[in-house]
Amino acid sequence: MVPLIATAQKPVGKLEEKPLVLPDSLMPPSRDLIALDTLPTTSDTLALSDSTKMMPGSFIATDITYYGEDSIVSDFIENKIYLHKQAWFEYGTMRLEADLIVIDWQNSELYASGVTDSLGNISGSPFFKDGNASYEIRKEMRYNFKTQKAIIKDVVTEQQDGILRGETIKKTADGSIYLANGYYTTCKLTTPHYHVAANKIKSIEGGQVVAGPFNLYFNGIPTPLGLPFGIIPNTPEEKASGLIFPSYGQEQKRGLYLRDLGYYFAFNDFIHARITGDIYSNGGWGLKSQAAYKKRYRFGGSFNIDFQKFKSPETELNPVDYNTFRIQWSHNPVSRGNSSFSASVNAGSTSYFNNIVNPNNFYNNVTSDLSSSVNYTKTFTGTPFSFGASMRHSQSVQTGEVQLSLPTMNLSMNRQSPFKNSKFEPLKTFNIGYSFDLQNSITNKVTQDFGVDPDLVDSDGTPDLVPFTPANFGYLLENANNGARTRIPVSSNFRLLKYFTGTASASLTEIWYLKRINYFYNPAEERVDKILEDGFNRVTYYNTSFSMNTNIYGFFNFNKGNIRTIRQLIQPAISFNFTPDFSDPSYGYFQDVRVNDEGDIRRYSRQDGFAYSGAPQGESRAMSFSLRSVLEAKILDKADSTGEGKTKKIPLLENLDLGTSYNFAADSFQLAPIRISARTSFFNRKLSVNMSSTLDPYASQAYVTTGGVDSYRSINEFAWKNGGGIGTIRSASLNMNASINPNSAQNQGEVRDEMTSDFLQQGGVMNDFVESEINRIATDPSLYIDWDIPWNVSFGYVLSYSKQVSGSQNITQTISMNGDFSLSEKWKINFNTGFDAQTKKLTQTMIGIARDLHCWQMNVNWVPFGAFTSYNIDIRVKSTILQDLKVSRRRSFFDN
Repeated sequence: MVPLIATAQKPVGKLEEKPLVLPDSLMPPSRDLIALDTLPTTSDTLALSDSTKMMPGSFIATDITYYGEDSIVSDFIENKIYLHKQAWFEYGTMRLEADLIVIDWQNSELYASGVTDSLGNISGSPFFKDGNASYEIRKEMRYNFKTQKAIIKDVVTEQQDGILRGETIKKTADGSIYLANGYYTTCKLTTPHYHVAANKIKSIEGGQVVAGPFNLYFNGIPTPLGLPFGIIPNTPEEKASGLIFPSYGQEQKRGLYLRDLGYYFAFNDFIHARITGDIYSNGGWGLKSQAAYKKRYRFGGSFNIDFQKFKSPETELNPVDYNTFRIQWSHNPVSRGNSSFSASVNAGSTSYFNNIVNPNNFYNNVTSDLSSSVNYTKTFTGTPFSFGASMRHSQSVQTGEVQLSLPTMNLSMNRQSPFKNSKFEPLKTFNIGYSFDLQNSITNKVTQDFGVDPDLVDSDGTPDLVPFTPANFGYLLENANNGARTRIPVSSNFRLLKYFTGTASASLTEIWYLKRINYFYNPAEERVDKILEDGFNRVTYYNTSFSMNTNIYGFFNFNKGNIRTIRQLIQPAISFNFTPDFSDPSYGYFQDVRVNDEGDIRRYSRQDGFAYSGAPQGESRAMSFSLRSVLEAKILDKADSTGEGKTKKIPLLENLDLGTSYNFAADSFQLAPIRISARTSFFNRKLSVNMSSTLDPYASQAYVTTGGVDSYRSINEFAWKNGGGIGTIRSASLNMNASINPNSAQNQGEVRDEMTSDFLQQGGVMNDFVESEINRIATDPSLYIDWDIPWNVSFGYVLSYSKQVSGSQNITQTISMNGDFSLSEKWKINFNTGFDAQTKKLTQTMIGIARDLHCWQMNVNWVPFGAFTSYNIDIRVKSTILQDLKVSRRRSFFDN
């Protein structure tokens, strides 16, 4: 107290701003406090003031807490508090940590920095967090917790997936920050592999990161890659709308180009869309529209359309000038209610798939057939009836043939059991069903109007196709194939002779058309011609059948060895079918027509080629026989360490099927070809083997054609009666597939779960659009690389054999192989190839190299030959928000 009293006797001097000096953490600050006191001490201010007016208004809205591990020193004169060693300050959602924090209550400011020891090492650098934003500070910072503004020296902050660093940063109250001499990167290493450097960078909270003139650096080395300005999204993907920057390059036909320049629209949480355009120096252009939509608990889907204009200069000898397009639509409903609508559309012009190359997706380039379907179903509550409507599309990219079902409708009734309370089993299980189908089919395959028999007209065997264009759609619609069909099936199941199950069934079918065919012989052209007769035309036919089947089990037990039990299951089945001869002229479904000048007669169906064809030709009183066998074994489980003799089941023969039929009503060739097939697997189902063959039981005989050519034809005698054994193999195939790797390969579900877990661990927030992207990658092997499996090889072998009655034989062999293997922890090579033994050429081949670059990934894909010869090099940032920042070098078959 003595020094303080003595100091108080000094006269009051002029106030001056004093420099900030860090006090000794073990002693209170040594200051002349009395000299700084400007208040008179002669009167008590409390006695002269109203106690209710003592507390002034304050901006502080919540508790303030602070802590210092070493010491807390209060300066009541300057109204400051010094926190030393592992100190922290909290106010609301703001938290500041450092080895030195100075709280200036008078100016509502915080000052924080690290502490330098005698060796010059800095410890306890500040760490500042405000809401979701965090800042790692290398030097010092000042923060006004009243205005929520800050000035920070040498700071690193994380914005979404990116890292911002600057020499000086100014933070505003709305969370936006301004950087001087800063950089942006998604690599989270202390020394990043790459960064974008700029003199000025602005990060707008909930908006984007805007940079002035910037350069791209790799490992601290500047590159010539840069732009006058850059905009990087700084908002969750489901809320981001913004400009899409194009890629650039050159093609031989269409010239220099800018591709995918456009805008991304995030309308709301339910629908997103992007519109991009392409432009080429030779006059071509393109327009793309992509949209994704989602209604939670109701439906979700996407719709994409791509239109391309191919054009080359008019001075070329063969100028290019045509349009091409592709449409994709996927709509998936969520099961609820009594109706649903779904769609899967993949269609486009043939020229699109023959010219537009996707260098990043090998499987898309080798697509040869396209199919689409749009379906609507409705169940009528309280009734057994349901309704379905669909539109279907199929298209061959190679031939250009298009098939449309526009539309197909169905009204059906679930099988009903009117006598289910009966005690007589055949009557109790008796059931009846009903279905009504309506179909309208459109195709661009031209049918011959003049002749009906390819043997009687000149033809090269290649069908003529009408271009499937909007201009020709009216013509194709006029020649559409349509009709309606009603079916009423009845059946009954019952037990026979204790061990057999019998099934008796019958079916009545009626078909309606609005036209039928009339045939006549044209003597001038020596051919059969046809004309279409308009008018209602109905066809009614029926058939009956009776079948009987049973199961036979056999067990073979062993007391020694690894094999404990072998079980065999045999399933024999026999059935009888009867169909009257509806080709009899009295029905009017067939027409006997003269076919040549010699007077030969041939019978033709008057509904040939129609939507549901016509009645079956010829009487059928057939007995069908089939036999199915399954062979399994139980062996000791070597992985069992308990010693209890646990077993596991393995397949020896997954199935062996044999079947044929005998038609008692046929005048010749009553026995049908014998069909044999088998399937099994080896090495814990890593190798699967499928075999099938068709055996002709009839003999063949040589003869000379009218052209003097030696040939063979079947005769109505069994082969074994002519020394031909049990018959002749007309067709056979062997299909083997195997996948080998040191680990168990992941299926799509496991890949999806792993990617989802990694996304959540990185701080991501799941939403419908993230789930859609994960599903897309998990189902496309070209987009996902499993770095944890050192190698994986899959191969397939197909052997096909056929022998015609004429004696001609054909053998084809193809080998396919695909897989990948790791050269090191970060290098992986993948490949996809095959070999056609008939042509002695390699099939479509792709070789790829992948390199894990921590925050980047490099992919090199090379198709060395074929229609899609190309190579593609991509160095891509792994971060989702910088997925379009890449270095690409491409060359495609356009440039050959």
